Amino acid sequence: MESDDLEPRVEALENQVRDLTAQMRGSKEDAAAARVLAGAADRDVDEMRGEIRDFRKATTAGFNAMRQDFVDLRGEFGVLRDEFADLRGEFGVLRDDFGVLRGEFTDLRQDFGVLRDHVDRGFMEMRGKFDATAAGQQQIVDLLNSIFIEDG
Repeated sequence: MESDDLEPRVEALENQVRDLTAQMRGSKEDAAAARVLAGAADRDVDEMRGEIRDFRKATTAGFNAMRQDFVDLRGEFGVLRDEFADLRGEFGVLRDDFGVLRGEFTDLRQDFGVLRDHVDRGFMEMRGKFDATAAGQQQIVDLLNSIFIEDG
């Protein structure tokens, strides 16, 4: 009985070995494909790491440049603030100078008024003297005319 059973059992065993061999080949192909995919994934991950590293470097450089720009602007703002304070001081001095000049102008205007009054009085005196001189000369002319007419 054993011999009759042996042949179907061997045949079943051979079928199982063939199936196992086919499954093993499939597993080997799957493993090879998995290795190819894993290698591609590793390359993609390495590429992404490089891109992230480059992005991080560029971002850090940009932030550092922006920080330096802010530091520079802060320094320039300090300089402008100091210059504004200086200008404010100079404006105060100019305002004081203007006040002094206004006072001097007022004094000059008053002096000019006094001078004009003095000149006007001087002209009136001269006019009176010229009128007196003209009247005196007219009397001389009249006396000379009367002498010429009497002699004549």
